[in-house]
Amino acid sequence: MSPSPDYRFCPRCGGSLEQRTLRAADPPRLVCTACRFVFFLDPKVATGAVFSLGGGVLLVKRAIEPSYGKWVFPGGYVDRGEGIEDAAIREVKEETGLDVRLTRLLGVYSTAGNPVVLVTYMGEVTGGTLQTDDEGLEARPFPPAEIPWGALAFPSTTQVLRDYVALLARECGA
Repeated sequence: MSPSPDYRFCPRCGGSLEQRTLRAADPPRLVCTACRFVFFLDPKVATGAVFSLGGGVLLVKRAIEPSYGKWVFPGGYVDRGEGIEDAAIREVKEETGLDVRLTRLLGVYSTAGNPVVLVTYMGEVTGGTLQTDDEGLEARPFPPAEIPWGALAFPSTTQVLRDYVALLARECGA
């Protein structure tokens, strides 16, 4: 994947950025023509937690784009310097009003061409009151057989929920 053309100026000195191949095996990089700073376009890390509430998987209906009106498990971006687990717990609290304890890593998900790396945990509710913030239209649990597969927000949402449901089935001996 080549660097994004959205970046034209060096964040250090303001010089022009141009694509250059620095090593034969590497993809082209954005390099400043004035100070030679190499502007690496790093992935963006997102995290979330999947957990049961009242016998169902808690999902949030998005009130923001992309995927307005579609369902997703609670999650979001990790802030620079924030621990991934702390970010997952924070996102659940912000989006649902619930406190969770993370119990295990469910998986790490990425797709070629997409800069987001998603780290997803399983958790259990330890407190709080179910509610939504300004990013959610509603939050409610779905029994596994009633998950709205055709109305999920992202391909990663589908994959995470499939993995979660499969893991629950294996652990319950179903």
